[in-house]
This record gives sequence, structure tokens and C-alpha cells, in this order.
Amino acid sequence: MKQKITVTTLYKMKEKGEKIAALTAYDYPFAKMADQAGVHIILVGDSLGMVVQGQTSTLPVTMDEMIYHTKLVSKGVENAFVIGDMPFMSYQVKLSKAVKNAGRFLKEAGAEAVKLEGGVDVCDTIKAISAAGIPVQAHIGLTPQSVHKMGGYKVQRNEQKLIEDAKRVEDAGAFSVVLEGIPEDISKKITEIISIPTIGIGAGLYCDGQILVLHDCLGLNTGHIPKFVKKFANLGEMAIEGISTYVKEVGAKEFPSKKHCY
Repeated sequence: MKQKITVTTLYKMKEKGEKIAALTAYDYPFAKMADQAGVHIILVGDSLGMVVQGQTSTLPVTMDEMIYHTKLVSKGVENAFVIGDMPFMSYQVKLSKAVKNAGRFLKEAGAEAVKLEGGVDVCDTIKAISAAGIPVQAHIGLTPQSVHKMGGYKVQRNEQKLIEDAKRVEDAGAFSVVLEGIPEDISKKITEIISIPTIGIGAGLYCDGQILVLHDCLGLNTGHIPKFVKKFANLGEMAIEGISTYVKEVGAKEFPSKKHCY
């Protein structure tokens, strides 16, 4: 039987130099498969706005939608550490509202932690949520909820700011930090400087772990594929091929055959 992953497990993995494998998931069947495959962290990302809902950004995703998808994922997971992603405007206004929304992920959806975007600017929020007994994963570098402020999805290269952000979110109580869209040499320095695990996406090899969007990893997405993505399967092509065969057999009256009838 596999061991349940906890915050303590992740700390120990960093200490031992063992890499952390993380993926996003948005529903029960994919969460169950990721869990059975040995993924350590499953993030129910607000990326569902683009991946599942067909939005052009993560900004339209609501708290209720995040709670719904996190609940589905939690039902499919036995061993992985489940993190719920706090959507745009669920934590940026009032600290009391941020704590309440974070609590919903644990109380209603079965998550074990939450993630929020930002560095120095969200440290008070991290402190407040952590003080309520809720583990917080920070997210610095390219932060998709700030896409308009950043002028697009751009690699972040301000080393001094990135290191300061990393130090400050650790001091505020974050148990981990996602490094997105950061040059490899900078993410390496950050990983060496702070004591909490770093999880990279487009941040090079030297982070304590890596995360990919599940649909990118499995070849289910079409259109623009970021440079940092590697397809580990081509399920999209397989699905289209299978469905096409189904359509042809229905049209040719080959399905259902006798063995598929009562």
C-alpha cells in the first residue's frame, strides 16, 4: 500500500533530494489515474478555465466552479496531496474573505491545501490563511491571474524581485512555492536559498519538483503548446481515431454486433 503524501512527506523529499512529481487534474477519472500512477501532488488548477471550459484565460473561473472540480478530484485520490487553486478575486480583497474561501476547499471539497498567486504582495494573506490551519502553496514568477498587468504570458527575469518574493512567502508560512516561467539559473538559486519545496513549470531542472497541466502532458490539448511542455502520450489522437472508428461502424451497421446485444 502506498503511503499518503503529506506536507511532511514533501519536506522530507526536498531534504533527501527526491524529486516531486505534480500534475493538474479536474475530474474523478483523471485524478484516479494520476494517483494510481504515483503522482505526489495533484493541483486542481484554475487552468481549468482554459483547459476544460474553453476560456481564453483563468480569470473567469469562480469559487463555486473550483469547489465543484476539487470535490471530484478528491473523490478519486487516495495517496496524492490535493491542492485547490484559489481563483481570481477569491483572496485579493479582504483577508477574512480569503480565509473563508480557503477553508471551503478543505471543508467542502476535500482538499488538503490551497494555492494562491503572488509574492510580497500576498504575504499577509498567506499568514492569515496559514494561521487558520490551512497549508498554503505560493506561486511566483509568471502568474496567469496577473496576465494583463504583466502584458502577456512572459518569462520573468527580475532575479532580485523573484528571490525576495520566494524568501518572503516562505517567511509568511507557505509550505511550498510554484516557480513559473523563470530562467533555470534563477530558479536554481531560489531552490538552494529557501527551505520549502519549489515546484517548477517552465523553470528548469533544478526545482525540487515539476508540474504540468495534465492535458498537455497527455497530448489532449491542441493549439499553442508552450516550450516547456513535453507530451508523454498522444491521447488526443487516439481518442479521435477511436471515435472515428465508432462513427464508421455505426454507419456501416457493424456496431452493435450480435455479441453486444441481449
